[in-house]
Amino acid sequence: MKSEISTRHFAQLLSATPRGARLARLLAVQQLDEWGWPPTCTVSESAALVVAELAANAVAHGRVKGRGFRLTLTVEASGTLRIEVAGSRGDRLALARRTASPTDETGRGLLLVDVLTARWGSDPWPPSGKVVWAEIGLPHPVLAASASAAQPSTGAVPAPAPAPAPAPEAEAEAEAEAAS
Repeated sequence: MKSEISTRHFAQLLSATPRGARLARLLAVQQLDEWGWPPTCTVSESAALVVAELAANAVAHGRVKGRGFRLTLTVEASGTLRIEVAGSRGDRLALARRTASPTDETGRGLLLVDVLTARWGSDPWPPSGKVVWAEIGLPHPVLAASASAAQPSTGAVPAPAPAPAPAPEAEAEAEAEAAS
């Protein structure tokens, strides 16, 4: 007997560059759309901001030359979206309680993550990196996902369904009109 799959999972390795951080945000929005949360819904908008911040931090503060970062999205049966960004440098802790002055142009990103998520934190990612994760509560619990939804997306677009064949009497009428 097959057991039900109760999570949806997406993981992608990206370059530790500003372009890689932007791509992480775009991929997260696309994947959530495939899972049923369109780009304009609160879940997708919040996740996009959280992914953008965590990916930008991985690029700016966790970058090791020649190594990328990993974006992981997991929808758990408990009704939680878990976002993880794993970087190669684990010697700096993520701190959200820094006070930025009104004239500072940086320093508020993790405060934004703190507001948009139910909880967040970081864990070591052996051998020398760390994972910064955040969890967003979903509007309704996801009880079980289909087996195809649990697989990472390939980005393929399904082929359109063929048009239905006309009824025989409609074909005869069309031929009669064409002949007259």
